Amino acid sequence: MDDHRLTTLPGGERVVSERIDGVRSAALGLFIGAGSRDEPPAKAGVSHFIEHLLFKGTARYDAVQIAELFDAMGGELNAATSRETTVVYTRVPDDHVDVALDVMTDMVFAPTFADLDCEREVVLEEIAMVEDNPQELVHDLAAEAVFGGHPLGRPVIGRADVISTVSKRSLRAYHRAAYVGANVVLAAAGNVDHDRIGAALAERGGVPGATLGRVRKPARAAPPPTLRFRRKNTEQYHVCLAAPGLRRDDPRRYAAGLLDAILGGSASSRLFQEIREKRGMAYSIYSYASRYVDTGQVGIYVGTREENLRACLEVIADELRDIGAGNIRPGELERAKENMKGRMLLSLESTSARMSRLGKAVVTGTEIVSVEESERRIDAVTPEDVAALARDVYAPERLSAAGIGPSARRFEAAVKLLNPAAAARAA
Repeated sequence: MDDHRLTTLPGGERVVSERIDGVRSAALGLFIGAGSRDEPPAKAGVSHFIEHLLFKGTARYDAVQIAELFDAMGGELNAATSRETTVVYTRVPDDHVDVALDVMTDMVFAPTFADLDCEREVVLEEIAMVEDNPQELVHDLAAEAVFGGHPLGRPVIGRADVISTVSKRSLRAYHRAAYVGANVVLAAAGNVDHDRIGAALAERGGVPGATLGRVRKPARAAPPPTLRFRRKNTEQYHVCLAAPGLRRDDPRRYAAGLLDAILGGSASSRLFQEIREKRGMAYSIYSYASRYVDTGQVGIYVGTREENLRACLEVIADELRDIGAGNIRPGELERAKENMKGRMLLSLESTSARMSRLGKAVVTGTEIVSVEESERRIDAVTPEDVAALARDVYAPERLSAAGIGPSARRFEAAVKLLNPAAAARAA
């Protein structure tokens, strides 16, 4: 990661690339620094909706031509929307980079918003699919429990009432404000020529001097922990325990990665071993962390039957207390460090992973850290660092809870084991 190049074009777009000798592929990503947290309430979900519409045709290519071109190249074309970014990305053989970039820049800068009503129905079906999937829906409830009315608490996918009524005019206005040169990053990795792709983007990119016509709402102090519950006649209770976490550039993020591996982020983690392997109380149990430019979120998910709900939360509470008390077991931290370093090194064999790492860092204003420096920072984390972070981010009084299942009363009773105050603020 030390060999990347970064250039700012006259239109404000940034180009970051890493040339990798010995490969015949090129991974390209056009990152836009706008996501669901940048939407006003009346446009909640438009970032994701626009992502869909980018594929429906441009000034020079219709939807069928876009699909046929990438199929003919043997390439993969996709897109994703998060709370802070939108990205259109591909991986193609190196002799097709020029064509791929030509089509992608047209998609990003000159969409026609064709077939709007047809794609509106597709997004509404996607929202309905999430509503029918409690294992996914509960994470949206958890974000709402942690961030309340802040845009970070809204689902990225949007809400049906907005998607059903939003006009083409509103979508175009949002696109003009967000998809501007100063807010766009082209990331590339593989057999790519930095100057060549930069020149191609400069030719087709945004308006010189364009600036983002919006102000991102900062994440101030999170509201008090609370409880969110959705009643469904499910076989399991789907539960997320969540709290505010670390921002992207927090120096403790390496300790956070190790805490995640020890707690629930790996097959040898405490929660996986105690709840699934030793007691058979869940099929899916894990911890996770999301980081944003000015805040973050940590969480623990478990799906379990009613008779195991209380016991699962008791085990989670016990393990959080134990780690917070500094009881890091022999070999536990060392194994987590090797796991974290190993996953990082393995990911670097993928041109797509390298491209994504560069693009995300530049579009969010995060430093690009070399592999060697990352390993040094991981190795420098002490057991005391992990314990202190566990006490901070997973303190019981900070935990909100979200659940989906048959009975709110049973869910609230189980949550009281961890944070009685959150259970008392059920919404």
